[in-house]
Amino acid sequence: MGLDFEVQIRSVNEVYPEELKGAEIPIYLAQLKAKAFDQQLEPNDILITSDTIVWCEDSYLGKPTDFSDAKRLLKKLSGKAHEVFTAVCIQTQDTQSVVVDSTKVYFRTLTDHDIEQYINECQPFDKAGGYGVQDWIGLVAIHKIEGSYFNVMGFPSHLVYSELEKVVAQLNLKNHHV
Repeated sequence: MGLDFEVQIRSVNEVYPEELKGAEIPIYLAQLKAKAFDQQLEPNDILITSDTIVWCEDSYLGKPTDFSDAKRLLKKLSGKAHEVFTAVCIQTQDTQSVVVDSTKVYFRTLTDHDIEQYINECQPFDKAGGYGVQDWIGLVAIHKIEGSYFNVMGFPSHLVYSELEKVVAQLNLKNHHV
């Protein structure tokens, strides 16, 4: 998007209340990540935090813990449609906004060989639902996407850009009146 930015990492325990469902989960987690920066923003700073989840058959599919967990997740996605929800929290000293995107992803039926090969070659242990759309599995297993490809990658850039335009305009107006 042509933006200058700095990556800062804070340790956050990504636990959410059990009653949350679907898009509510990444909204909560993106805002939780923003709280880790409380009282640290300068007047013109814009903080962006986000979280992406995979939601299949009314359940949350997180990041796999090991090979067998990755295999379990991919078997659950095999031959089915699921939703990918990404929430992005944009915060300044004075404001906070959250945008959410949802994309429906359709997987063809995967063989055990497909699944095992993918896990061995791509090591998807840091990916929600145990897969990356940009990886081999996205090329061979995803036959349809309804919504943003970039959302499935974990960052709905089109929504973020639009929201950033609003935030920057607010900051400029505020600074103009100071």
